[in-house]
Amino acid sequence: MGSRMASNLLKAGHPLTVHDLDTAMAATLLQAGATWAATPKAVAEASEVVLTSLPGPVEVEAVATGSDGVVEGLAAGAVYIDLSTGSPAVVRRIAERIKATGAHMLDAPVSGGPIGAEMGTLAVMVGGDEAVFQRVMPVLETIGAGISYIGGIGSGTVAKLVHNAISMSTRIVVQEGLALAVKAGVEPTKMLEVLRNGAFGKQVLLSEHIPDLVFKGDFDHPRFTLGMSHKDVSLALELAKEMDVTLSMAELADQEILLGVERGWASRDNLVTYLLAEERAGIEIRDLSDA
Repeated sequence: MGSRMASNLLKAGHPLTVHDLDTAMAATLLQAGATWAATPKAVAEASEVVLTSLPGPVEVEAVATGSDGVVEGLAAGAVYIDLSTGSPAVVRRIAERIKATGAHMLDAPVSGGPIGAEMGTLAVMVGGDEAVFQRVMPVLETIGAGISYIGGIGSGTVAKLVHNAISMSTRIVVQEGLALAVKAGVEPTKMLEVLRNGAFGKQVLLSEHIPDLVFKGDFDHPRFTLGMSHKDVSLALELAKEMDVTLSMAELADQEILLGVERGWASRDNLVTYLLAEERAGIEIRDLSDA
Protein backbone atom coordinates (compact mmCIF):
# COMPACT_ATOMS: atom_id res chain seq x y z
CA MET A 1 0.00 0.00 0.00
CA GLY A 2 2.65 2.49 1.06
CA SER A 3 4.95 1.99 -1.93
CA ARG A 4 2.04 2.36 -4.35
CA MET A 5 0.85 5.58 -2.72
CA ALA A 6 4.41 6.91 -2.67
CA SER A 7 4.78 6.09 -6.36
CA ASN A 8 1.71 8.18 -7.16
CA LEU A 9 3.17 11.10 -5.21
CA LEU A 10 6.31 10.90 -7.35
CA LYS A 11 4.31 10.68 -10.57
CA ALA A 12 2.42 13.83 -9.54
CA GLY A 13 5.70 15.70 -9.26
CA HIS A 14 6.12 15.82 -5.49
CA PRO A 15 9.75 15.57 -4.30
CA LEU A 16 9.87 12.52 -2.07
CA THR A 17 12.08 11.32 0.77
CA VAL A 18 11.48 7.74 1.88
CA HIS A 19 12.39 5.36 4.69
CA ASP A 20 11.62 1.70 5.42
CA LEU A 21 13.10 -0.90 7.74
CA ASP A 22 13.89 -2.90 4.59
CA THR A 23 15.91 -0.75 2.17
CA ALA A 24 15.01 -3.10 -0.69
CA MET A 25 11.34 -2.12 -0.36
CA ALA A 26 12.23 1.39 -1.52
CA ALA A 27 14.36 0.34 -4.52
CA THR A 28 11.75 1.11 -7.16
CA LEU A 29 10.97 4.49 -5.59
CA LEU A 30 14.66 5.40 -5.41
CA GLN A 31 15.09 4.49 -9.07
CA ALA A 32 12.14 6.77 -9.88
CA GLY A 33 13.77 9.74 -8.16
CA ALA A 34 13.02 9.48 -4.45
CA THR A 35 15.69 10.26 -1.86
CA TRP A 36 16.59 7.79 0.89
CA ALA A 37 16.56 8.79 4.57
CA ALA A 38 18.16 6.70 7.30
CA THR A 39 15.45 7.34 9.93
CA PRO A 40 11.87 8.61 10.26
CA LYS A 41 13.38 11.71 11.90
CA ALA A 42 15.44 12.35 8.78
CA VAL A 43 12.34 12.02 6.60
CA ALA A 44 10.57 14.64 8.73
CA GLU A 45 13.56 16.98 8.63
CA ALA A 46 13.47 16.90 4.82
CA SER A 47 9.70 17.24 4.42
CA GLU A 48 6.82 19.70 4.77
CA VAL A 49 4.35 16.79 4.80
CA VAL A 50 5.20 13.37 6.25
CA LEU A 51 3.06 10.31 5.51
CA THR A 52 3.26 6.89 7.13
CA SER A 53 1.59 3.63 6.11
CA LEU A 54 2.22 1.00 8.78
CA PRO A 55 0.80 -2.34 10.02
CA GLY A 56 -0.83 -1.08 13.24
CA PRO A 57 -0.79 1.21 16.28
CA VAL A 58 2.37 -0.26 17.84
CA GLU A 59 4.37 0.48 14.71
CA VAL A 60 2.79 3.92 14.25
CA GLU A 61 3.68 5.00 17.78
CA ALA A 62 7.24 3.68 17.44
CA VAL A 63 7.82 5.46 14.12
CA ALA A 64 6.17 8.68 15.27
CA THR A 65 7.43 9.09 18.83
CA GLY A 66 10.26 6.55 19.27
CA SER A 67 13.98 7.22 19.07
CA ASP A 68 14.78 9.10 15.84
CA GLY A 69 11.03 9.25 15.23
CA VAL A 70 8.97 11.62 13.12
CA VAL A 71 8.21 13.96 16.04
CA GLU A 72 11.91 14.69 16.54
CA GLY A 73 12.30 15.96 12.98
CA LEU A 74 9.11 17.92 12.34
CA ALA A 75 9.44 21.66 11.84
CA ALA A 76 6.80 24.06 13.15
CA GLY A 77 3.91 24.15 10.69
CA ALA A 78 4.75 20.79 9.13
CA VAL A 79 2.01 18.17 8.78
CA TYR A 80 2.20 14.50 9.72
CA ILE A 81 -0.45 12.30 8.06
CA ASP A 82 -0.82 8.72 9.23
CA LEU A 83 -2.53 6.56 6.60
CA SER A 84 -2.53 3.40 8.75
CA THR A 85 -5.53 1.71 10.32
CA GLY A 86 -4.85 1.90 14.03
CA SER A 87 -6.11 3.07 17.39
CA PRO A 88 -7.91 6.40 17.97
CA ALA A 89 -6.36 6.59 21.45
CA VAL A 90 -2.83 6.18 20.04
CA VAL A 91 -3.54 8.73 17.30
CA ARG A 92 -4.67 11.31 19.85
CA ARG A 93 -1.67 10.62 22.07
CA ILE A 94 0.71 11.17 19.17
CA ALA A 95 -1.20 14.27 18.08
CA GLU A 96 -0.63 15.86 21.49
CA ARG A 97 3.12 15.29 21.17
CA ILE A 98 3.12 16.79 17.69
CA LYS A 99 1.03 19.78 18.71
CA ALA A 100 3.65 20.67 21.32
CA THR A 101 6.23 21.04 18.52
CA GLY A 102 4.07 23.50 16.57
CA ALA A 103 3.38 20.94 13.86
CA HIS A 104 0.06 19.26 12.96
CA MET A 105 -1.27 15.71 12.66
CA LEU A 106 -4.05 14.21 10.59
CA ASP A 107 -5.20 10.60 10.85
CA ALA A 108 -6.21 9.49 7.39
CA PRO A 109 -6.74 5.73 7.08
CA VAL A 110 -7.50 4.47 3.59
CA SER A 111 -9.75 1.85 2.05
CA GLY A 112 -9.50 0.22 -1.35
CA GLY A 113 -6.63 -2.23 -1.12
CA PRO A 114 -3.43 -2.46 -3.17
CA ILE A 115 -5.29 -1.95 -6.46
CA GLY A 116 -6.90 1.25 -5.19
CA ALA A 117 -3.51 2.41 -3.91
CA GLU A 118 -1.93 1.76 -7.30
CA MET A 119 -4.74 3.48 -9.21
CA GLY A 120 -4.95 6.44 -6.82
CA THR A 121 -8.62 5.75 -6.15
CA LEU A 122 -8.53 5.01 -2.42
CA ALA A 123 -11.21 6.21 -0.04
CA VAL A 124 -9.49 8.42 2.55
CA MET A 125 -11.12 9.17 5.92
CA VAL A 126 -9.51 12.21 7.55
CA GLY A 127 -9.52 13.41 11.15
CA GLY A 128 -7.86 16.55 12.50
CA ASP A 129 -7.96 20.31 12.03
CA GLU A 130 -10.10 21.13 8.98
CA ALA A 131 -7.90 24.02 7.86
CA VAL A 132 -4.87 21.71 7.86
CA PHE A 133 -6.91 19.13 5.94
CA GLN A 134 -7.73 21.72 3.25
CA ARG A 135 -4.09 22.75 3.08
CA VAL A 136 -2.85 19.23 2.27
CA MET A 137 -5.74 18.31 -0.02
CA PRO A 138 -3.50 18.30 -3.15
CA VAL A 139 -1.39 15.57 -1.52
CA LEU A 140 -4.44 13.53 -0.50
CA GLU A 141 -5.96 13.87 -3.97
CA THR A 142 -2.84 12.20 -5.37
CA ILE A 143 -3.52 9.00 -3.43
CA GLY A 144 -7.32 8.93 -3.25
CA ALA A 145 -10.50 9.73 -5.14
CA GLY A 146 -13.03 9.53 -2.29
CA ILE A 147 -11.67 11.91 0.35
CA SER A 148 -13.91 12.65 3.35
CA TYR A 149 -13.24 15.04 6.21
CA ILE A 150 -14.75 13.27 9.22
CA GLY A 151 -14.04 15.58 12.16
CA GLY A 152 -11.51 16.06 14.95
CA ILE A 153 -8.30 14.10 15.39
CA GLY A 154 -8.92 10.36 15.69
CA SER A 155 -12.28 10.47 13.94
CA GLY A 156 -10.85 9.21 10.66
CA THR A 157 -9.60 6.13 12.46
CA VAL A 158 -12.94 5.63 14.19
CA ALA A 159 -14.69 5.77 10.80
CA LYS A 160 -12.27 3.26 9.26
CA LEU A 161 -12.63 0.79 12.13
CA VAL A 162 -16.42 0.98 11.99
CA HIS A 163 -16.35 0.61 8.20
CA ASN A 164 -14.22 -2.53 8.40
CA ALA A 165 -16.22 -4.06 11.25
CA ILE A 166 -19.42 -3.64 9.20
CA SER A 167 -17.74 -4.87 6.01
CA MET A 168 -16.21 -7.98 7.54
CA SER A 169 -19.33 -8.89 9.52
CA THR A 170 -21.45 -8.59 6.38
CA ARG A 171 -19.10 -10.96 4.55
CA ILE A 172 -19.72 -13.59 7.22
CA VAL A 173 -23.50 -13.15 6.88
CA VAL A 174 -23.21 -13.64 3.11
CA GLN A 175 -21.03 -16.75 3.44
CA GLU A 176 -23.56 -18.34 5.82
CA GLY A 177 -26.42 -17.51 3.48
CA LEU A 178 -24.68 -18.88 0.41
CA ALA A 179 -23.93 -22.12 2.27
CA LEU A 180 -27.61 -22.47 3.16
CA ALA A 181 -28.75 -21.68 -0.37
CA VAL A 182 -26.49 -24.32 -1.92
CA LYS A 183 -27.36 -26.93 0.73
CA ALA A 184 -31.05 -26.27 0.02
CA GLY A 185 -30.57 -26.82 -3.72
CA VAL A 186 -30.06 -23.32 -5.17
CA GLU A 187 -27.18 -22.78 -7.58
CA PRO A 188 -24.68 -20.29 -6.07
CA THR A 189 -24.63 -18.19 -9.24
CA LYS A 190 -28.42 -17.84 -9.04
CA MET A 191 -28.26 -16.86 -5.38
CA LEU A 192 -25.63 -14.26 -6.21
CA GLU A 193 -27.92 -12.93 -8.94
CA VAL A 194 -30.72 -12.56 -6.38
CA LEU A 195 -28.43 -10.73 -3.96
CA ARG A 196 -27.32 -8.35 -6.69
CA ASN A 197 -30.84 -7.61 -7.92
CA GLY A 198 -32.55 -7.40 -4.52
CA ALA A 199 -32.61 -4.63 -1.94
CA PHE A 200 -29.38 -5.92 -0.38
CA GLY A 201 -27.38 -5.58 -3.59
CA LYS A 202 -28.85 -2.19 -4.44
CA GLN A 203 -27.80 -0.92 -0.99
CA VAL A 204 -31.06 0.94 -0.39
CA LEU A 205 -30.24 0.69 3.31
CA LEU A 206 -27.35 3.10 2.81
CA SER A 207 -28.80 5.25 0.03
CA GLU A 208 -32.38 5.63 1.30
CA HIS A 209 -33.42 3.91 4.52
CA ILE A 210 -30.79 5.22 6.93
CA PRO A 211 -30.98 8.86 5.77
CA ASP A 212 -34.78 8.84 5.37
CA LEU A 213 -35.73 6.89 8.51
CA VAL A 214 -32.89 6.51 11.02
CA PHE A 215 -31.39 9.98 10.67
CA LYS A 216 -34.88 11.45 11.11
CA GLY A 217 -35.94 9.10 13.89
CA ASP A 218 -39.01 8.19 11.81
CA PHE A 219 -39.87 4.51 12.26
CA ASP A 220 -43.66 4.85 12.00
CA HIS A 221 -43.88 4.94 8.20
CA PRO A 222 -42.58 1.42 7.53
CA ARG A 223 -41.00 0.31 4.28
CA PHE A 224 -40.91 -3.20 5.78
CA THR A 225 -42.16 -3.95 9.27
CA LEU A 226 -40.22 -5.46 12.14
CA GLY A 227 -42.87 -8.16 12.46
CA MET A 228 -42.41 -9.22 8.85
CA SER A 229 -38.65 -9.22 9.37
CA HIS A 230 -39.05 -11.57 12.31
CA LYS A 231 -41.25 -13.86 10.23
CA ASP A 232 -38.76 -14.02 7.35
CA VAL A 233 -35.64 -14.50 9.47
CA SER A 234 -37.42 -17.14 11.57
CA LEU A 235 -38.36 -19.06 8.42
CA ALA A 236 -34.78 -18.86 7.20
CA LEU A 237 -33.58 -20.22 10.55
CA GLU A 238 -36.12 -23.07 10.31
CA LEU A 239 -34.79 -23.92 6.84
CA ALA A 240 -31.23 -23.83 8.16
CA LYS A 241 -32.18 -26.27 10.91
CA GLU A 242 -33.77 -28.61 8.38
CA MET A 243 -30.62 -28.44 6.23
CA ASP A 244 -28.26 -28.76 9.21
CA VAL A 245 -26.60 -25.44 8.37
CA THR A 246 -25.49 -22.93 10.99
CA LEU A 247 -26.65 -19.32 10.62
CA SER A 248 -24.93 -17.78 13.64
CA MET A 249 -25.19 -14.20 12.45
CA ALA A 250 -28.85 -14.55 11.50
CA GLU A 251 -29.58 -16.04 14.92
CA LEU A 252 -28.05 -12.98 16.57
CA ALA A 253 -30.05 -10.72 14.27
CA ASP A 254 -33.28 -12.50 15.15
CA GLN A 255 -32.55 -12.08 18.85
CA GLU A 256 -32.29 -8.32 18.31
CA ILE A 257 -35.46 -8.30 16.22
CA LEU A 258 -37.30 -10.22 18.95
CA LEU A 259 -36.27 -7.63 21.54
CA GLY A 260 -37.97 -5.01 19.38
CA VAL A 261 -41.08 -7.14 18.87
CA GLU A 262 -41.31 -7.62 22.64
CA ARG A 263 -41.26 -3.82 23.02
CA GLY A 264 -44.41 -3.71 20.90
CA TRP A 265 -42.68 -2.47 17.75
CA ALA A 266 -43.83 -5.21 15.34
CA SER A 267 -45.81 -2.78 13.16
CA ARG A 268 -43.01 -0.20 12.95
CA ASP A 269 -40.24 -0.17 10.34
CA ASN A 270 -37.68 -2.90 10.89
CA LEU A 271 -35.00 -0.27 11.41
CA VAL A 272 -36.70 0.59 14.71
CA THR A 273 -34.12 -1.74 16.28
CA TYR A 274 -31.73 1.20 15.93
CA LEU A 275 -33.47 2.51 19.04
CA LEU A 276 -32.03 -0.46 20.95
CA ALA A 277 -28.50 0.42 19.86
CA GLU A 278 -29.08 4.07 20.73
CA GLU A 279 -30.40 3.12 24.15
CA ARG A 280 -27.36 0.97 24.91
CA ALA A 281 -24.89 3.60 23.74
CA GLY A 282 -26.74 6.54 25.29
CA ILE A 283 -26.80 8.48 22.01
CA GLU A 284 -29.12 9.23 19.07
CA ILE A 285 -28.14 8.55 15.46
CA ARG A 286 -29.58 11.65 13.80
CA ASP A 287 -28.61 14.02 10.98
CA LEU A 288 -28.35 17.39 12.72
CA SER A 289 -26.86 19.24 9.73
CA ASP A 290 -30.20 20.92 8.96
CA ALA A 291 -31.00 21.69 12.58
